[in-house]
This record gives sequence, structure tokens and C-alpha cells, in this order.
Amino acid sequence: MNLLIVESPAKARTISAYLGEDYTVKATMGHVRDLPKKGKGVDADAGFSLDYQVIEGKETVIRELKALARDADSVLLATDPDREGEAISWHLKELLSLSDEQARRVTFNEITKKEVRRSVDTPRSIDYNLVDAQQARRALDRIVGYEISPVLWRRIRKGLSAGRVQSVAARIVVDREEEIRAFQPQEYWTIEVSLVREDGGTSASSDGGFTAQYFAPLGEKKAEIKTGDEAMAIVNAVKASPFSVHSVSTADKKRSPAPPFTTSTLQQDASRKLGYAPRRTMSVAQQLYEGIQIEGHGLTGLITYMRTDSLRLSDDAVSDARGYIGREYGQAYLPKTPRAYKTKAAAQDAHEAIRPSYVDLPPKIVRGSLSEEQYRLYKLIWDRFIACQMENAILTTLTIDALSAGQIFRANHTQIKFPGFIAVYEEGRDEEEAPGAALPDMSEGEPLRRTGIEPSQHFTKPPPRYTEASLIRALEEKGIGRPSTYAPTISIILDREYVLREQKQLKPTPLGETVTGYMREKFGNIVDLTFTASMETDLDLVEEGKLSWKEMLQGFYGGFKADLDRALEDVTRVRVPDEPTHETCDVCGRPMFIKLGRFGRYMACEGYPNECQTTRPVSEPTDGFCPLCDATVRKKKSKRGFTFYGCEKYPECTFMTWDTPQKTTCPECGKSLFRPRYAKQPICENPVCAAFVPEDQRGYKKKAETDGGAAAGDKKPAAKKAPAKKAPAKTAAKKPAAKKAPAKKPAAKKT
Repeated sequence: MNLLIVESPAKARTISAYLGEDYTVKATMGHVRDLPKKGKGVDADAGFSLDYQVIEGKETVIRELKALARDADSVLLATDPDREGEAISWHLKELLSLSDEQARRVTFNEITKKEVRRSVDTPRSIDYNLVDAQQARRALDRIVGYEISPVLWRRIRKGLSAGRVQSVAARIVVDREEEIRAFQPQEYWTIEVSLVREDGGTSASSDGGFTAQYFAPLGEKKAEIKTGDEAMAIVNAVKASPFSVHSVSTADKKRSPAPPFTTSTLQQDASRKLGYAPRRTMSVAQQLYEGIQIEGHGLTGLITYMRTDSLRLSDDAVSDARGYIGREYGQAYLPKTPRAYKTKAAAQDAHEAIRPSYVDLPPKIVRGSLSEEQYRLYKLIWDRFIACQMENAILTTLTIDALSAGQIFRANHTQIKFPGFIAVYEEGRDEEEAPGAALPDMSEGEPLRRTGIEPSQHFTKPPPRYTEASLIRALEEKGIGRPSTYAPTISIILDREYVLREQKQLKPTPLGETVTGYMREKFGNIVDLTFTASMETDLDLVEEGKLSWKEMLQGFYGGFKADLDRALEDVTRVRVPDEPTHETCDVCGRPMFIKLGRFGRYMACEGYPNECQTTRPVSEPTDGFCPLCDATVRKKKSKRGFTFYGCEKYPECTFMTWDTPQKTTCPECGKSLFRPRYAKQPICENPVCAAFVPEDQRGYKKKAETDGGAAAGDKKPAAKKAPAKKAPAKTAAKKPAAKKAPAKKPAAKKT
């Protein structure tokens, strides 16, 4: 009997189906050993010894694995193919008392029968350089988190946290907000003129009319109009002069396909195109990687490993893609030679890029076996991979320059001459370029008649706030973190409420700005982008065996300890300012402010808690609409910190739910769909719709929360109870106290 150990049950089931009865495949259910939950677990004075402990609840799993390992002919450690996975394999080796010869390591870039068999037949030893790099990262994160966080508790407020990467990510968002506030808008003008052929029509139209923008004086480069006087001088000049076509030109431009996905670009495009948060993207990608029951194919891993910064593709994968393109699209869409993409110099390049495991399983074939979010992400990955091996798109741009009074007015229109890869996929962008309106056929010297002219005043805009997609790109470009850290880093700064998501944009809270300002002052290196990027480079050197992990920690700790001691000497407390709102108190009419309490942000009267008891939950808009009245559904938090969703017209409309609103709509009634946490498919919650799913059929789990709060799977409250008055849970053991609104009476100690 051969024992093969992986992390997740889904992965175990898929691999077991490929290996057959000669192998027993078991899952650890994640990590088995880690630094202690309470206490730093890193002793700098003892040469950075790490106090690893068995994770609570994993004792039974370890006993079972030990028993199986004793009787096994071989033990294969098949955890994920990255630093963290290598470290988990090492922890298993230590816990199972295996020698280096007994602990054989196998990795799967893709979970296919061919790859699994190949890896099992060619095991290797544990790579201790990878293990050391992960230990160094873990120790660094513990030192920073456990040493700085208590300082923040004493100087700002309890419950705060600092992190080696999260603090830098928060600083990037705060820095952008400060740029926006400091921005001074600059005036500029544009002039738009409507033109038609001298012998045709009376207004701009497709049969001879078009609109052109002011470009520059004849023979000069594009000019800027900075004042209204400059604009009116040009307007008055051309009003007194005729227009004619100065030139007509066309130009072809090739556009190359985007490379296959890395972790960063997958998270960015899933955010732009699908609206998925990075954490959600990685969760769904993990499911696709580990294996899904596909009709007619059994358990199948659909994509390659999803934590990678490499653009490398296997020869077999490229050959399969080219064969598919030739069959489905024709030879015109197939480049003469396969495309190869160069990985960035700083990338680890340990794995291939993210791609489908089987080209002959296109999304349309497997759709019936996938949930909606699995299908959408798989299609994104599959389309981008196929497109990256297709021919360039050819775009034709038609440009008409109109001349009057020595001034050029230009009109452009771009259209697709040959679609190439665009037939399958086009990369999402933060700011899309407009192709311009269609233009009529014109010839040089042709007279034109002006039918309108419109000067317009504008002001330059500040840089935009980061979105999750653009923040990931910034982290990657600045060398902050690695593929496995982007999603958890953004989740942490959102969960800690250092940053809020508003209309897809990331905005720092007063708490986030206060903490970042304190970190800049007291721990400058920790939030310095260059310093943090150099730490990532040092970790890469540890992985390559070029630097001792304990030497790296020693080099970091000296300066860090000095900063920590200076911060502890300064006993000045820092106040987090309340955030003003445009709302007023229903009771006394004073302004309402957003405050921070034990369970997060809430809104309270200016006179709270001494002069007025009015409080309200803070809510955020979502993409969904109320199935009862079509108003916007808002994301809210109950008094105990549980997230739920309710109609913005409450209490006039009493709709509320635990389920997440979706952009998609019900095919039966057209109302927004909602996705229960444990369900694969979104459901309709419109009670008059034929597709309505009652609450007792939504798969809610009944496990109670350990803090004694609302049960995770409890039904939403009765319609008469406002979310502001009661957490959205109906727990029999709790007295509802309908007449007392917790939102108006939070205990003072909780704020």
C-alpha cells in the first residue's frame, strides 16, 4: 500500500480516481502544524527558534496518518507546489517521524491523469530551501504582527493589527487618497465642430455628416487650449472662414493578444469582467484546480495551479491549443509559429501560467457540471489561453482632418479589419478607449459646411482611487508580496476596516489613515515600499539557497527592535476622528457621525452616548435590487457584526436576507438573484415568482456561532423587525426584545 497525502478532500478524491487501489489518498484538511495562536512563537534571542504546535482539532487526522504511514510501503507528500505547500510537507514529515528517504515529495502543476502518474513515478526529496523561505516569511509576519499590534492597541485602540504586507497595501491606498485631496485641478477647453458636405444634409449624420475635435494649428503637434479666451479666439476665427477636407488617411494597427493568466492578472480580469473579489476568485480557482465531477469524464481537474507568476506554457498545451484553433477558426487565425511569452525577471517561474488542463473540454461542454461562478471563471481562463495562441487582430483607423482659418479639426474612427484573437477574448481595461463614430467617405479638398460649433470648459481630474484590480497591479509592479498573498492582503485591510469598498473603489477609513500615519512615523521601514520589496527579494534568495533564512531575519530584526523600543517610549495616544455624514438624527436633529465600535463601524448621533442614544447600522450599496420593490439592496452589519442584506427603503419595505445579491437576474421574473453561502447556484427570492426558493430549501447551516451570537444558518428576522433593531437571526434561546432597538442603545464599553 502506498500512502499519498494532500491538503483537501476534493483534491484527494480526484487523485484517488486516477491512481486506483494501489494508493490510499488522504487529506490533511489544510495545515497540521503552525506557530501558536496565542503568543509570538518566534524567539529572536534563541537564534529565531520557532515554536511549532499541532493545530487544535488536527490530532485525530495526525493519528490516522501515523497509523497509515507505519504500514505503507511508501509515503508521498503531495501538498501544493509552492513554498507553503513545501512547508506543509515538511511539517508532515516531522509529525509522522519520517526520514528524508521515506518522505518523498510529489507536486502536480495540473491534476490530470497523465500529470499525476508522471509525478508519482518521479518523486523527489523535500526542498529545504523552499521550506526555509516559508519559515522566514512566517517568522517575519509573526514578528511584525505580534510586536507592533500591541503598540497600536496602547496608542490608538484595541483590536488593531499591523502586518508586513497589509500595512504597505493600506499605505498605498492612503497615499492615493492624499494625492486626490492635494490635487489642484487645471482648466482646459475643447472645441467640437459639426460638419456636413457642402451639398448634403443640414446636420451631422451618417450620410455625410460627422463631428471633429479641435487638434492644432496646421502643421503643429496636438495643442492644448488652456483658457476660455484662447478657445473663443479659435471659435471666432473659424466662424468667419469656410471648412474643407485637408486630408483623409487610413492606417492599420496590429494588436497582439494578452499573455496567459498569472495569479495577479487573473484576479485583475476577474474583478473587471466578473466583479469577483480576489478572495472569491482564488476560492473558485482552487475548486477548478482540485477537481469537479464532470458528466462523462468523472472527477476532473480543469485548470493548472493557480498561484503562479510564470508565463511559461508546456509544449503539449500549446500544441493542443493550436490544433483547436485550426479546427474551430481556420488557418488564418493561427500564427505561423507558436507564441512564447517571457516571464518577468523577478518572477519565481516555478509553474506554468494558469491554463485549462484539457483544451478539448471547452466551457460549453462542461457548463452543465459547473456552478455559475465556476463556469464564468473557467470560461475566462479557457478563452484567454486559447486567445494567447491566436493571430494578431488588425484594426483600421480612418482619420479625417478638416481645415478652417489655419486650424485643424480631427475625427477618428477605428474598426476591426481582421478579428484574430478578439474573436475569442479581449483583455479587460480600467479605462476603455472609444472607437469613435463612423465617418463618411471623403476626399481631399472637398468643401464642408459647419452646422454647429461648441467650445467646452473642463478641468483635469485627480488620479482615480484604486480598485481591487488596480491595487493588485500596483502591488505586483512594486514587488510587494507574491501571488499567494494578493488576495489575503486585500481581504485583511477590508476586514479590518482600514479600507472600504465604495462603488468598486477602495477608500481609506479614518482608522486606516490614522494607523498608516502612526506606522509612517514610528515604523517607517515596515510601510516603506522599497524596503518591503527588498524583503521579498531576500526571501527569493533564501528560496534559491543563496541566503540563510536566520541571517536574513537577524539583518531585519536589529533595526526593527530599535524602532519598536522608541515607539514604546512615546506614550502619546492618537485619536481616531469620527467620520462625518450627511445624515441627521431622527430624535434630536443633530448630525450623525460614523464611529468605530467593538463590532465595526456604526452611525451615531453627535450627542451619543451622553445626550442622545440614537445609533444606526452603516450600510453599503450592492449590485442587487429588492425583489419586493426594486429598490437597491444594501449590505449591512448587525449589532454583533454579522453581515446581511436589506432593502434601502426599510422600514417601508421589510425585505432582508443572508444571501449575497448578484448582478444576474431571474429568467422567470427578471428580479435580482441571490447566492446562499453554501449553494452552487444563485436563487430567486421573489415570493411571487415560479422559481422562488423558500428559506428552508436554501441550504442554510445550523451550526451556532461560538461567540453566542446569531446562528450562522438561522433564518432572517421576521418582517416587523428592523435590521437596525435586531441581528438578522431568529434564535429561539434569545429574547427578541422587539421594543428595544440595539442600534439606538449599544453599550458604551463597545464603542
